[in-house]
Amino acid sequence: MPVLTRDEAQTRAQLIEARRYTVHLDLTQGDATFDSRTVIHFTARTAGDTFLELKPATLRSLTLDGHPLDPAALADNRFPLTGLTPGEHELRIDAAMHYSRTGEGMHRFTDPADGETYVYTQLFLDDVQRVFPAFDQPDLKSVFEVSVTAPDGWTVAANTRETGRTEDGRRTFAPTPLISTYLVAVIAGPWHTVRTHHAGLPFALHCRRSLAPHLDADADEILDVTRACFDRYHEKFDEPYPFDSYDQAFVPEFNAGAMENPGLVTFRDTYVFQSAVTDTQRQARATTIAHEMAHMWFGDLVTLRWWDDIWLNESFAEYMAYQVLSEATRHQDTWTAFAVARKTWGYDADQSPSTHPVAPDPEAVPDTAAALLNFDGISYAKGASALRQLVFWMGEKDFLAGINTHFARHKFANATLADLLDNLATATDRDVHAWAAAWLRTTGVDTLTPAVTDTDTGWTLDVTRTGSRPHRITVGAYDQDLLEADTLVLRERFDLDVPASGTDADPVTASATGTDADPVTASATGADAERPPGTASDADADLPSDGGPATPAPALAADPVLTRPGRRPALLLLNDGDQTYAKVRLDPASWKTALRSLAGIPDALTRAVIWNAARDMVRDGQLPPAAYLDAARAHLPHERDLSVVQGVLAFASQQIADHYLGPDDRPAALATLTALCRDLMRRTEDGQDPGLRLVAVRHFIAAATQPDGIQDWYDNDSVPGGPLLDPELRWSILHRLAVLGATDEAAVDRELARDPSATGEQGAARCRAALPTPEAKAAAWDRLFTRDDLSNYLFTATAQGFWQPEQNELLADYVPRYYPAAAALAARRGPAMAEAAGRHAFPAYAATPEALALGEQHLRETDLTPALRRKLIDQLDALSRALHIRSTP
Repeated sequence: MPVLTRDEAQTRAQLIEARRYTVHLDLTQGDATFDSRTVIHFTARTAGDTFLELKPATLRSLTLDGHPLDPAALADNRFPLTGLTPGEHELRIDAAMHYSRTGEGMHRFTDPADGETYVYTQLFLDDVQRVFPAFDQPDLKSVFEVSVTAPDGWTVAANTRETGRTEDGRRTFAPTPLISTYLVAVIAGPWHTVRTHHAGLPFALHCRRSLAPHLDADADEILDVTRACFDRYHEKFDEPYPFDSYDQAFVPEFNAGAMENPGLVTFRDTYVFQSAVTDTQRQARATTIAHEMAHMWFGDLVTLRWWDDIWLNESFAEYMAYQVLSEATRHQDTWTAFAVARKTWGYDADQSPSTHPVAPDPEAVPDTAAALLNFDGISYAKGASALRQLVFWMGEKDFLAGINTHFARHKFANATLADLLDNLATATDRDVHAWAAAWLRTTGVDTLTPAVTDTDTGWTLDVTRTGSRPHRITVGAYDQDLLEADTLVLRERFDLDVPASGTDADPVTASATGTDADPVTASATGADAERPPGTASDADADLPSDGGPATPAPALAADPVLTRPGRRPALLLLNDGDQTYAKVRLDPASWKTALRSLAGIPDALTRAVIWNAARDMVRDGQLPPAAYLDAARAHLPHERDLSVVQGVLAFASQQIADHYLGPDDRPAALATLTALCRDLMRRTEDGQDPGLRLVAVRHFIAAATQPDGIQDWYDNDSVPGGPLLDPELRWSILHRLAVLGATDEAAVDRELARDPSATGEQGAARCRAALPTPEAKAAAWDRLFTRDDLSNYLFTATAQGFWQPEQNELLADYVPRYYPAAAALAARRGPAMAEAAGRHAFPAYAATPEALALGEQHLRETDLTPALRRKLIDQLDALSRALHIRSTP
C-alpha cells in the first residue's frame, strides 16, 4: 500500500480541518472481522481534492454530505475526495475490518490458558486505517467520540470515561480533547481490572483474567509508582494532566514496550510478572510507566507536526522517566541502569550504517515508512542522553521553565523542533540553537581521551576529543585506599567544558567540587572532523600490550592544560557521572588501576562508565574480548549493583561469546561465564540477594555446555540452595537442553501440558525450533516463512530457537535461504513482521566472510521493504564488526 508523504500531509493540512470523528466499533461479528461505522465532520478551507485512508475487509458504503460515493473508488487503501467545496462537510463510512495477529490495528488474541478472547488497538504510526477511516496524520488533530458494541461479559475501555451503556452491549465514551488519530485507543475483553482514584481522577489497571493473581500481587507497587510519578510531574509541569482518567492495560502480544494512548496506556503484558524477577526488572517496568506518563504532556498534549520530530516525543519521555523515577520512587539508581542497559543501545545504533541525527532534516523523513525506521536507539537513548547533557549545561530550572512555556504555547496543538528551541531560549542566555545544531543535527559518537602528566608541582590533564560536539563533563580523581589495597576513594570531582571544534572558544573554567581548590582555567582540544562511525581514530592507536586503552595523541592546540596540585590520581575518569554522550578512554595508568580495583570503586555509576569504556574498546577492536571476560571474571563476583552485573553479563554472553569469538574460542568463553556464575551463586547462598542469585542462575543455564547439571535442576524442580524452578526457569533449562540435543519433542509436549499459558506456548515454540534434528529445523522453517499463521510473538519465539551457534553444520544450508524467504515474508505480512524477521530470524551466528558477502549481495540485488532493508543493513554491519574483532590480534 502507498505510504503518506510529508508533502501530501502538508497539502492536506492546508486544505482541511478535521473537527470531529464519531466512531462505532461492533466486536460481535465473529472471529475474522469487526464492523466499523464512522462519521467524520471536517471543514475544507478552499476548494480542492484530497483523500481518506482506509484498509477494509469490505467497504459497504461511503457518503459525502448525504451523497453516495462508489466504494469501488477505493484504491491502495485511499479513497479520493474530489471537488470539495469550501465549508463544512460530513463523511459517513460503513465497513468491515480485519482483526490482526501481528500487533497492528485491532489485534485479536485467544488465551490458551482459558480460551478467553481479547482485542486491543495499536494505531501507531499509520495503522488507524486498519480500524476506522481517517485523515491519518499527526497535525490533523480532532475530537473523537467512540462507542463499542462488545459481547456479554466483556469490559471495554477507551481514551476517556464511559458515559453510557445500552442493553445490546453498546458502550459510549466521553468525547476526547483534541488528539492525533494515532492516539485513539480501545481495549475489549473479559479483563481483570483493579480500580482506584488519585488526585480526583479514576485510575485503573487491566490484564487478562489468567494473569489476575499476578497483577493483584503487584498492583500496589504499580499504582504506587503511578501515583508518585503523577505527583512529581505535576511539581515539574505547570499544565495539569490533560485527560479525564488514567488506565493502564497490560495486553497480549504487544510489539512495543508500551504505547502512550492518552487516558489508556497499553503495555506488553510481560510486565505482569508470572515468575520470579529481579529488582532491575521491576525498575524497568517502573521506568516504562514513567515514560508513558511523560508522553501525556510531551506527545499527547503537545504533538509533533510531522514524524521527523519523533525524537521530541521519545527522547523527552525517556529522559524524564529516568529522572523522575530517581526523584520520586525507591528506584534511586536509575541512571546506572540507563548507562548499562539503554545508553549502549544508542552508542551501537550511532555507529551503524543506518545512524541518523537525533533530529533529522525534514527531507530525510519524506514519508511514514522512513519515519518508522527512526524508532531506534538514536531517538530514544541518544536523544535522552543529549537532553541530559542539555540539562547539565543549562540547568534544570531553566530547562523546565522553557518546557513549561512550550506546553503553554502549544497545548492541544502541534509543534516542531524550532518551536521547542525558541521556547527554551526564553529561559536562558545560553545559545540553545547552536547547541542543537551541534548535538541534534549531527551523527556519530565523540571520543574523549585524557592525557595525564606528572609535574614538579602536581599533575596536569589535557583532553583530546575526536568528534565535534561541545561537552560539559565531570572529571573524577580517585586514590587507592591506604587500608584496603583494592579499594579506591574519591579525591575530588570537578566540571570541565570541552568546547566545540572549529570554534574560537576561550579557555574554559573548570570548577572543582568537593575540594578547597579555587576554580582553575583549563582547555580541551579536539579534532576538526568527525570520524566515520565504527572506525578507529589516531587518538585510539598504539594499544598497550596489556590490552589497555590507547596512548592519547598529542593535543592539537597549545592552550593551557588543567593543572592540579598533589600527586596524580591512581584513576582519572572523564564523564564521571555519565552526564554526556561520548565514548571515553582511560590513560594507561588509570586502566591498570581499573583492572586491579574496578569492583572497589565506591559509586555504581562510576563503575558503569568504566565498564562501558571497556565495552567500547572491545567493539572498536582495541581490547581483546578475552580480556573483557577476564575482567568480568575478576570483578563481577564482588559487584554490588545488579544493573551492572546484568549489563556486563549480557554483553559478555550475547556479544562476546555468541559473536565476537569464533567457534574455536567459544567453549572457553562459556566456561568462563559458567565459572563466574558459580562464583555469584556461592556468594548468594545465604539468601540475602535473591535477585543476584537469579541473574547468576539464568546466565549459568544459558552458558551451560553440558546437560547433566541443569538436567538435575530440571528433574528436581529446584536449583540447589534455591530458587525453586518457576515456569520461566523450567522453559529456559528445557531450551538449553534442546540446543544441546539432550531432550526431545515429547519432553516439550509434557512441559506445555504443565504450563498451557501463552508464555508456555512461546516456550514450546522456542524449544521445538532449537531441537538439533533436520526434521525439527524443517518444521520450524515452514512455520516461520511458509504458513503465515504464527502471531508476532510465536514467530519471534520460533526464530529465537532456530539459529544456534552450537548447530552450525545443521543450519548451514538455511543461511542462503534466509534472504529470499525474509524478503517474501516482509512483503506479505507488513512492517511489524519484517522487523521481527530482520531482528530475530537473522542468522547472526554465521559470522563468516562468505555469509557477509551473501548478505551484501542480497542488499544490492533484492527488492526489500524499507523495514527489512534497515534491519539487514545493521545486521550485516554487526557481522562485519564481529569479523573485524575476530581478526584483530
